[in-house]
Amino acid sequence: MRRSDDRILTTHVGSLPRNPMLSDLLIRDEAGEAVDKVELARLSGEAVRHVVERQAAAGVDVVGDGEQPRVGFQTYVAQRMKGFGGESSRPRPRDYVEFPAFAAQMGRRFPRRGKVSNAPQAQAEIVYDDLTAAEEECRMFSAALDGLGKPPVDAFMTAASPGIIATTLLNAHYDSHEAYVFALARQMRKEYERIARDFILQVDAPDLAMEHTMLFQDKSVAEFLKIAELHVAALNEALSDIPRERVRLHCCWGNWEGPHTHDIPMSDVLPVLFSAKVGALSLEFANPRHQHEYAALKKARLPDAFVLLPGVIDSTTNYVEHPEVVANRICEAVDAVGDRSRVIASSDCGFGTFAGGEFVAEDVVWAKLKSCREGADIATRRLWGRA
Repeated sequence: MRRSDDRILTTHVGSLPRNPMLSDLLIRDEAGEAVDKVELARLSGEAVRHVVERQAAAGVDVVGDGEQPRVGFQTYVAQRMKGFGGESSRPRPRDYVEFPAFAAQMGRRFPRRGKVSNAPQAQAEIVYDDLTAAEEECRMFSAALDGLGKPPVDAFMTAASPGIIATTLLNAHYDSHEAYVFALARQMRKEYERIARDFILQVDAPDLAMEHTMLFQDKSVAEFLKIAELHVAALNEALSDIPRERVRLHCCWGNWEGPHTHDIPMSDVLPVLFSAKVGALSLEFANPRHQHEYAALKKARLPDAFVLLPGVIDSTTNYVEHPEVVANRICEAVDAVGDRSRVIASSDCGFGTFAGGEFVAEDVVWAKLKSCREGADIATRRLWGRA
């Protein structure tokens, strides 16, 4: 994993908007409709090339494939693994329960998207014995990278954590939540290791914060943190043969433009995150609910083994952050970490976590990433004392 040794590098969290044709096919395919698989593969490959080229044009240093071949950042695993079927009944976030007018507005805004609260459930033993889809996604990404005139500084690909899979694709087979999470860890290990062979692996684990307002909303903070510790233990087992410097971990409070009034404080979850066998942490700092959390990070002190990927652009609003605002946020992150080389500017979360559910328009996404690059250049001049 590259560090910001002579300038502030930029990246993002992973998912990027998909074009309407691809989104339609992905949603229909997930729903079990008959779709043209050859056309779906063709559109996926074209979309990966498109987002890689646009990232390069925006000046992104550490690029991803935008999760273009996936219908959702965690729900995609149901199409790659055996044992899933039926339908989960996931609890609504407390935001949606306590603010019904907001919930109704969101329902009207995204009438058709990939499955979120009604994903399949584990109905039998989970088995990941065919990595063809993962191999093909890696191939698409490599081909897109090879097509760039100038290679990026680094490249990453995402994969869902055992915990977020378990809390989205609910358990209807295993004797306990713990047994289910560790079973998922053993199977996801295969995908993790495949990705880490060619790219930096990013594990998406919003379960380590977000689920306190969702599946575990009835738990106390102490009870929830015990569950989060279990999730990290399972993840660490899955990552045991991958060098930590090949892995970055994303944690967030849910990628929606909502009240977020019940989000668990970062200070509570940081000790759990620090126990993960990873080399970088990706955390939200740009949205209005978590901009103050640098104080918690500074007090907790980021371990020397970690790089910080702070969100300096919001993934749920179409405002394009001014480069000076981005630079201010980067410098605040550096102050909290105490080492400019261990900060890589990023987004709060993905821009296309579910097909058909994008909050930010595609053309605005590229403008945001360009502004992130410009803000990183301003921060570089400040931090390195350049004119």
